[in-house]
Amino acid sequence: MKTLKKQNFPSKICPVCNRPFLWRKKWSKGWDQVIYCSHRCKSEKHEKKV
Repeated sequence: MKTLKKQNFPSKICPVCNRPFLWRKKWSKGWDQVIYCSHRCKSEKHEKKV
């Protein structure tokens, strides 16, 4: 398996905290479906709308 450097990982912006977050190995199969950077931001998505 080829080792990747952190600088080569894809990144996204979290819509709740507006911070960039990097790809993680646990998200390798579902990176396209990942929206939030953490469980905390995922749970706070409803609070931001109110």
